[in-house]
Amino acid sequence: MGCGSGGCGSGGGGLVSPKIEDPNARKVFCVKFQKEMAGLDEVPFEGHPLGQRIYENVSKEAWKLWVEHMKMLMNEYRLNLGTAEAQEFLIKQMEQYFFGEGAALPAGYVPQTKS
Repeated sequence: MGCGSGGCGSGGGGLVSPKIEDPNARKVFCVKFQKEMAGLDEVPFEGHPLGQRIYENVSKEAWKLWVEHMKMLMNEYRLNLGTAEAQEFLIKQMEQYFFGEGAALPAGYVPQTKS
């Protein structure tokens, strides 16, 4: 008979469509993967030259990898991002990660292995 209290076609049905990458999304030639990929949606560290460079040359996928690497660095070095020293350290590591020889791992760092 009726559509009930939710209304017909109200969009509250609970089904979620899988996220499909927008074919019109901004593309960059990713320095990490050496191929054209979806770029970041916004400039990280607005106003810092490295932020603009990352926006123009780093894919979303490579950025996700950096975020995981950054978490490891923050934990291993017990960084306090409230200090200028920690922020400068991470910026240098980020620049190396994307545009240099790669970010250095902490001395004595042993990555977890999957058994």
